[in-house]
Amino acid sequence: MALEIRNLHVAVEGEDILKGVSLVVERGTKHALMGPNGSGKSTLSYSLMGHPNYLVTEGDILLDGTSLLGMPPDERARAGLFLAMQYPVAVSGVSLYSFLHAATSAVRGYGDQSDTATRGRFNAHMMPMREFRKEVNDELDLLKIDPIFLRRYLNEGFSGGEKKRAEILQMAMLQPRYAILDETDSGLDIDALRIVSEGVNTLQRELNIGLLLITHYQRILNYIHPDVVHIFVDGRIVKTGDFELVEILEEQGYEWVRQELVGGQK
Repeated sequence: MALEIRNLHVAVEGEDILKGVSLVVERGTKHALMGPNGSGKSTLSYSLMGHPNYLVTEGDILLDGTSLLGMPPDERARAGLFLAMQYPVAVSGVSLYSFLHAATSAVRGYGDQSDTATRGRFNAHMMPMREFRKEVNDELDLLKIDPIFLRRYLNEGFSGGEKKRAEILQMAMLQPRYAILDETDSGLDIDALRIVSEGVNTLQRELNIGLLLITHYQRILNYIHPDVVHIFVDGRIVKTGDFELVEILEEQGYEWVRQELVGGQK
């Protein structure tokens, strides 16, 4: 049971960005992917989720043995993959509550037209309101979110911390098997970072999620301690190790990695 990336090559607007990424994230494990700006980390996250502007030119992405290539993002979500975006999109006129209700209902398979018991019933495509309300309120407590927050339009006027909490709330409701968190620490103050990290740790443990955490910095990794650390440079993974790699990067920066790569090519 794993999210497996095999020799993945991806081009964006004709430019090769990912240049042979291979990585296996097993259920219940936490992986950190660290790299400098422009190295292709976000390209990897969007490619895994099936963004149409990211063209896979070689390789494969497997979720528990099934290829995701050719699947649109909604099918990948129903298959058990989740992406918390670096820059969540604002949607005016749609409340966070309505969005979560619709997304949760879709991912959990409500309204499957092959189900003759629900076909044609009003609102059969939606999770029962009472059941949904109870679940979402439980998750609000986990992330220390005021219920009034659910009435606001999705990400409209949200602070950086509010956007990230909303993303993790979405992860809690969708209950994925594998989650990609793209720079979840961006825009978080110290208190928000701790709360979000505690929420991620609880969900990862309770749902046995395979987690790929993409970040520049050590600070979130002090709360969400990875089992494996990968360093990403120029569209590929160049080093893999344990938490010691994080500490070396914090002390020496990414120039240390670049120098090692240059030295290895001599």
